[in-house]
Order: sequence, then C-alpha cells, then structure tokens
Amino acid sequence: MRARPAPRPSSPPFYGWIVVWAAFAVMTVIFGVAYSFAAFFEPLAHEFDARRADVSWMFGLASLLYFSLGVVGGALADRHGPRMTGVVGIALLSGGLLLSSFATDLRAIYLAYGLGIGLGVAMAYTPSMGAVQPWFVRRRGLASGIASSGIGAGTLVVPLLAAWLIDTFDWRAAMRALALLSLVVGVAAAWLLDRNPAARGLAPDGDGHEAPPPGRGTDANRAAARAAPPLPGLALSETIRTRRFRWLYAAALFAGAPMFVPFAHLSAAARDVGIADAQAIALVGLIGIGSLVGRFAIGALADRLGRLRTHVVAQFALGASFVLWWIGGPYANWALFALVFGLSYGGIVSLLPPICSDLFGLRAVSSTIGLLYSGAGFGALLGPVLAGALFDRYANYDMAIAMCGAASALATFSAWRVLQLASGERAESVATR
Repeated sequence: MRARPAPRPSSPPFYGWIVVWAAFAVMTVIFGVAYSFAAFFEPLAHEFDARRADVSWMFGLASLLYFSLGVVGGALADRHGPRMTGVVGIALLSGGLLLSSFATDLRAIYLAYGLGIGLGVAMAYTPSMGAVQPWFVRRRGLASGIASSGIGAGTLVVPLLAAWLIDTFDWRAAMRALALLSLVVGVAAAWLLDRNPAARGLAPDGDGHEAPPPGRGTDANRAAARAAPPLPGLALSETIRTRRFRWLYAAALFAGAPMFVPFAHLSAAARDVGIADAQAIALVGLIGIGSLVGRFAIGALADRLGRLRTHVVAQFALGASFVLWWIGGPYANWALFALVFGLSYGGIVSLLPPICSDLFGLRAVSSTIGLLYSGAGFGALLGPVLAGALFDRYANYDMAIAMCGAASALATFSAWRVLQLASGERAESVATR
C-alpha cells in the first residue's frame, strides 16, 4: 500500500495585506474619534453656553494640527518606522479624550481635545497610510482604498456609538469610554504596521515572496531593515520643488473647507429644519457609508482608468454634491447629499497616497503625504469656523454652502493641472526615446 505524500506546508498570508488591515483598524479608531465631534457638538454648546462658531474651533484646531503636523508624523515614520510612531499617536489621542472629559470650560477643551486629537491623528495617520504603499505596485490603489476605508468605517460606527453613550450616560462618560476603546484597539493595530517588505524577504504584491527564516527575531528584522536597499523615489526636498506637487498641494488646500464643513455642521443644520437628533447624527454615519463605497470602488477603478483622471472627477463631484444640501427638503434629500458627499470625499482621500507614490516615488512617501495633507489642514480649520460664523450672522448655511462650492471649483482646477503636467511629461518622455 502506497503511503500518502505528506501535505505541503501552507504558506503564510502575504504580510502586505496584514499591514493593509492594520492600517484600516488604525484609521477606524483615529477618525472615528475625530468625527464623533458631531455627537458632542450640541452637548458641549449647551454645557458651556457657546455659539456654534466657538464650538467649531474645537474641531477646527484638532483638524489643523493633525493635517499640518502629518508631515512630522510621516518624517518620524520614515526614520523610525510606522509601528512606534503609530503607538505614540494612539496614546496621545486616548489621553486627549480622557483629559477633555474633565474640562470645565471651552479653553480647556481646546487645549486637551485640540492637542490630544490633533497630535494623536498626526502621529498615526500618515505613518499608517505610508506603510501600505511599499507593499504594492499593481494593486496599490485597491490596497490604499481598503486601508483608508477605515476612515469611512469609523465615521459610520463611532459617532453613533458616541451618541448612544451620551444618551445613556453623559458626554464626559462617553469620552472616557472612547478613550479606553481607542487605546486597546488602536495600539493592537499599530503594532502590526511595517513599511519595508525587503526586510522580511518579500516583494511588492506578493510576487515571488518567501517567508522569513524560522526563528527570525526582532533584532534580526532590524538588521535586515538596515541592510535592505533604500526605497526608490525623490527626497522630500526634491518633491516640493516640482510643479506637480505645488498644484497637488493647491488641490488639497482648496478641498479642505468643503471636505470638513459637513462633518462639523451637517447634523446641526438638519436639526434646524426639525429633523430628530438621532436622524441628524445618522447623517454623519451615511457619509461614512458613502466614504466606504468610495474608497473601495474608486480606488480599484482608478487602478484601471488612471488615478489622476479619477481625482479630477472626484473633486468635481464633491463640489456638485453641495447643491443637494442647498436644496434641503425631506430627509431623503439630506441622506442623498451625505451619501454622494461621502462617496466623493472617500475617493479623494483614498487616491492621494497612491498619487504621491506614483508621482514622487516611495523614498519619502510618508513625509510627502503628511506635507500634502497640511494643505487640507488649513481648510479644515477655517472651513468649519467660517461656516459657523456665517450661520451666526445670517441664521442659515446658504453662504457657507456657496463658500464650499467655490473652493471645490478651485480644487478641481488644481487637480486638472496636475493631470495636464503629468500627461505632458509622459508624452515628452515617449517622444525622446
């Protein structure tokens, strides 16, 4: 009787996908917490007897910090690796929530929430997204879309969880519960981040990858990482001197206001027309659903149709969606705005990291992504605050919506200029061969 051949040992899963899902979890935590601001907006305004513009500073300051300091988080990750940088970011985020829960006035909220959330997201966001890029070439758009879809998942789940905690207990207890949850889930996910496939004996996209030798420990991994060849691409100082980066930065700068005004004000605007609190907060969750679809679908589609062309379309669609908010009407129309806005917003955010990799290479990809998002940070600060000030003056959001439409038009033009420049350089390269 012939003996059966021994079964072949199953190969371990490609570690690049572990990095993708770890980044997804980090995104879920940090942006779920950041966008749960919608649930805390009314309780904080009532607690401290504050105007909408005053409360909006809390969200605006945090947004400015995590976008403008993303370049610092990216540079630290490029130098020391995304794992430790991400863990530090999660710790700062959880600490900011905990300290905010003890605040006795808005200035304390600005300090604790603004610094804690702002620095925490800055230290975790760009390192997580930057860690994904070296693991993929052919499927980079899909991988980035999956990782960044954690933002949509967090936007869908965490604000609703925060609203339930506020209704069940109060806003202070809700912040403490979110702090604990963020610390546990966030640190576990950040610990899995890694940005150097060569250090593990792997190739991008899992092509011909081999498992690391048995028994390889942390010290051996560090030694392999030091011995691995540097990632290709431009240094950050070279990237910022290119016209493509300057126009891409302009697109992020102008898109900042329209991308973040709905997160701060859409629920409040819905309440103003008589929509119930639960349904108003659920609009942020619908943005999250649209964002999830946008990151998966648009990221994969852009791998086929071209990321720069898809970026132009997404910027235009984002601006056009504000017509639905301006029309108002029944709740179904508000829900449609949230979904279309989320689809466009999710597509833009998922496209920017692979666009940076495509245009400037992987050498300083985390730093490049961080610097690019600093442009969005200024819009994220000024947009919600200006929208609140315009509402306080005119008692409606019409002027704020017009501001968002104009900024989106400028963002779309800037994205189109990047496409033109890149297409011209490719044509020139072909002609000179």
